[in-house]
Amino acid sequence: MFQGSMVAMATPMHDNGALDESGLERLVEFHVRNATDAIVAVGTTGESATLDHDEHHYVMRRTVEIANGRIMVMGGCGANSTWEAEALARCALDVGCEAALLVTPYYNKPTQEGLYRHFRHVADRVPIPQILYNVPGRTGVDLLPETVDRLADVANIVGIKEASGSLERAEEVIERCGDRIDLYCGEDARNLALMNAGARGCVSVTANVAPDLMHRMCKAVLDGDPATAEALDARLAALHNALFLESNPIPVKWALQEMELIESGMRLPMTPLSAQHHETVRQALKLADAL
Repeated sequence: MFQGSMVAMATPMHDNGALDESGLERLVEFHVRNATDAIVAVGTTGESATLDHDEHHYVMRRTVEIANGRIMVMGGCGANSTWEAEALARCALDVGCEAALLVTPYYNKPTQEGLYRHFRHVADRVPIPQILYNVPGRTGVDLLPETVDRLADVANIVGIKEASGSLERAEEVIERCGDRIDLYCGEDARNLALMNAGARGCVSVTANVAPDLMHRMCKAVLDGDPATAEALDARLAALHNALFLESNPIPVKWALQEMELIESGMRLPMTPLSAQHHETVRQALKLADAL
């Protein structure tokens, strides 16, 4: 259903932290022009943790409206309350998102059985294609391959964004259930390696600022052109590193401001990129022809 370069899109904000609708329109149009394969609205990079429910719903709805069928939209619907995740997934369905992305419940640290029941609950109650999201470094809980295997039998669970940092983990998930669900890379520095191992694409922070290169890199892998994919990934490597010098989305929002696509706004507890990193990020943008 989804493949290629899927941008984990930043949520534009004014300098005072209020949502910036014109900035949102600029970003969506930027991705349409540059052939991004899908947009993830209000994921981690979209500062989902600090948007209230009304704002969360608004950004998903407006992203779908602006996209207007020209690019697929996935709604970030994860929560550490199963009932909240269900409500967000239902909103994603109601506003016209093609899928819901559901991160593992954070902070609670549920068991594997708890994870299975959480995702199964949402899938059974909201008839929208759903993509699991495993990022133990942020959530404090790891969705193990055997649990993914169980969930792969649920009809509307169609994929997993894997961001554990382990190539071996991704390969095990693909071996166990790659014939039933698709795997997407959730760490930009490993996009090429995981796609070569069988991932169908990536949910990318780097695609915020270098969407054309990311699309072309993913397409080259899917088209069976490894030389082109490696050459394109080499041009992106500095960005993959620079955009994580501080916690995401701090560097990528600074980069988007440098590109004059958004204002500087973000919400506490996130703070602006430290001055010592500005030139590193700026040079990485230049290497990728983003500036």
